[in-house]
Amino acid sequence: MSKRIISLLLAVMMAATLFISLAQADGWTMYVYTDNGRTLNVRSDPMGGKNVIGRLNYGSAVSVRMTMASGWTVIDYAAGEGGVGYVQSRFLVSSKPAPKAPAPVPTKSKTVTPSTPAASSGLFESMNAEFRSAVRVSPYTVISRPSRASGWVNLRWAPSTEAERIATCPQGKELTVIAQTNSWYQVQDPQTGMIGFIMQKFVYRK
Repeated sequence: MSKRIISLLLAVMMAATLFISLAQADGWTMYVYTDNGRTLNVRSDPMGGKNVIGRLNYGSAVSVRMTMASGWTVIDYAAGEGGVGYVQSRFLVSSKPAPKAPAPVPTKSKTVTPSTPAASSGLFESMNAEFRSAVRVSPYTVISRPSRASGWVNLRWAPSTEAERIATCPQGKELTVIAQTNSWYQVQDPQTGMIGFIMQKFVYRK
């Protein structure tokens, strides 16, 4: 799945995802729920392909660090880079599901999505570093401050300068901070409801 497709997912996310926030270091607990009762893949980055680093059984408890607007959730996972892994958010529920017998495994071959290009490894390394520092905050307002008054500040889908831009913020744009990492704020545009990441150095507190 390309970064362009991921950014398109942001545009169609449901209203329930508009209040996404990061957890504190100890996270919060959710549970694996798959329709067929089978295991859930844990991946090294929020994309499909040959990046599976483990699997979680149906009903397993997971410690959530962050739910991303792109449809992925960052979880504590010892086998992952920096102790984190990625699973699809739609397979997590807030309460432990009732037991379910796993569906039979198909015998026919399955088409495998091509692996993530090596060139994108820098994106995921920088994202993981930021996610490990993530903390939740009480919402407050910041104002965008481009390096030039006539310029703008990029709003990105993930806390990395390699992540695709999803919007631009002109001088004086008010945004609501809902979480922060070492160098980024996760913000929500109060006018559109869009959520993304903006570099801390390009905003100031109101």
